[in-house]
Amino acid sequence: MARPRTIHIASWDDRFLAWLVDVLLVGAVLSGLGEVAGVFSLVTGSLSVTTPFAGLNGLALFAYWTVLEGRQGQSAGKMVMDIAVRDERGDPIDYGTAAVESFGKAFLLPLDCLIGWLAYEEEGLRLFNRLSSTIVVEVDEDDTAKPDDVEYVYPSEK
Repeated sequence: MARPRTIHIASWDDRFLAWLVDVLLVGAVLSGLGEVAGVFSLVTGSLSVTTPFAGLNGLALFAYWTVLEGRQGQSAGKMVMDIAVRDERGDPIDYGTAAVESFGKAFLLPLDCLIGWLAYEEEGLRLFNRLSSTIVVEVDEDDTAKPDDVEYVYPSEK
């Protein structure tokens, strides 16, 4: 009989810090794009004080998390904190699952967390983790180890 897989659920502290890194990163990119749009407005003589990027933070974060977590299970913040989004068995998720999981934290974070803390306190889930059947786990060293059936050949130093 195979030994059951052990999965370590990520702490709320690690999850918060990963979220903060992601929000600051995406915010910096959007701010930079907003500055470019502001300079463009001044050069063209537009009187608009707002940028076309105002209000797009949620959409940008949703796209960012969906793409990165759907592709590799980790956003930049999760990579920094050594955590990842997985399905309930600990396996990688797909883009559709990542979209459902990301929707709550991009658009409804306070409600998403509050309901999760009240209803799923023992499990460490947000509401949209439950809806997408995902968990946030500590990255196991086995996830980053080289596969046994692959040999890497590195370029030689000259």
